[in-house]
Amino acid sequence: MQIKLPFRIPKLLKNKFALTAFVFLIWITFFDQNNLITQIQYRMELNKLEEEREFYKEEIKVILEDLDDLERNPKTLEKFAREKYLMKKENEEIFVIVEEE
Repeated sequence: MQIKLPFRIPKLLKNKFALTAFVFLIWITFFDQNNLITQIQYRMELNKLEEEREFYKEEIKVILEDLDDLERNPKTLEKFAREKYLMKKENEEIFVIVEEE
């Protein structure tokens, strides 16, 4: 006995292999622990972290160059101490000007 439906079911949905593949794709895309959406988010986060890594590598390179310059050049060391730590010689006075925003 065959049941008559008011609409036709496409042949693709009658094929059990195509139907299984379709269900599998839906499962992988939305419901699995490692679904497609999560993988895209992970990829975006990975790209962001790699960019940050490159930025920090460059910053480390600049800081190491500054450190090397401070260790080798006494005038640079004196300038750094005066600017950063407000150090002065005994017969000097320091005036700090703070600009209000």
